[in-house]
Amino acid sequence: MATHYGLIGCGMMGQEHLRNIALMEDARVLVIYEPDAGMRQAAAPFAPEAVFVDSLPALLDHRPLDCIVIASPNHCHVDQLERIGASVSLPLLVEKPLFTDPGDLARIRVFQRAYRAPVWVAMEYRYMPPLARFIDEVEAATGGIRMLSVLEHRFPFLKKVGDWNRFNANSGGTLVEKCCHFFDLMRLILKSDPVRVMASAGQEVNHFDEVYDGRRPDIWDCGYAIVDFANGARAMLELSMFAEGAEYQEVVHAVGPTGKLEVKIPGPARLWSGGPNRRPIPHLIRSPRGRCDPVRIDTPIDDTILNAGDHNGSTYYQHLKFRQVVTGSGSVEVSLDDGVWAVLMGQAAQKSAETGEAVAL
Repeated sequence: MATHYGLIGCGMMGQEHLRNIALMEDARVLVIYEPDAGMRQAAAPFAPEAVFVDSLPALLDHRPLDCIVIASPNHCHVDQLERIGASVSLPLLVEKPLFTDPGDLARIRVFQRAYRAPVWVAMEYRYMPPLARFIDEVEAATGGIRMLSVLEHRFPFLKKVGDWNRFNANSGGTLVEKCCHFFDLMRLILKSDPVRVMASAGQEVNHFDEVYDGRRPDIWDCGYAIVDFANGARAMLELSMFAEGAEYQEVVHAVGPTGKLEVKIPGPARLWSGGPNRRPIPHLIRSPRGRCDPVRIDTPIDDTILNAGDHNGSTYYQHLKFRQVVTGSGSVEVSLDDGVWAVLMGQAAQKSAETGEAVAL
């Protein structure tokens, strides 16, 4: 039986959702709400059955409709969740970050109490095959994690419709917009909640020569954050958005009393000079204590799935699990609470970097 999707927003991430939904058997996007004509034109080939509508109410009135994917700009999510909640009760997949303004947390809690259908927050990084294997093996490899580090050395923020991602007021700030994925991974991997965040971050290289409606971007392009967790573990994030030439875009490593486990993941295949064949294979490195004898475990990703987006196949695997929720055969793995925690950690890191003080959670 086919599953019928509605999509809100078909910019870069919305188009990635379209490409990955198209890979699933009997999954069809039937209705899309996207105000920008250019994005509608770009997205149309990925959803040939879809009708484009000119308003959110028109999307909500469309039938049949089994679920909705929200891939609109960050600052639109809360308003759209509330409008959906007032009209229908359908499973939702909402892109990160869940909200951007600290004052919107209360609105999210009201929505959470009232909305009866499942809501999944799109933390794609959990579902990258190399990271998923890392998560499965890390406890055994380390004997219990005491230190966790996440590094991302990547390309600058991409151009978005209306240049919304150039300003903190729209995005929530870099440590929310870009890094909530990594704060979510920290909680997931460490199986604990954060108690304190310290950060240093800023705008050092990118966007200084850009002006939009007389305003210069205030978005940061690099930073460090250290997070203390309730179980005594510590985690660190390192971000650089002027390092697109790096061999590996993400590196995550965990260390415990019996060993270390590391995962290395290259950036999007389409960005590699000389074509995707030059792109290295993602892999784990397992390093037990007591001897220098590391073991490399390659984790290749199917080319069709890899080429459907910029997130190492994770969007596809996330959609497989979300569809199980829609069909009643699975449960939500990334809850509204998970989405809230990721934003709160990012906001605490933003505040710490601005004030120079640690922020308690």
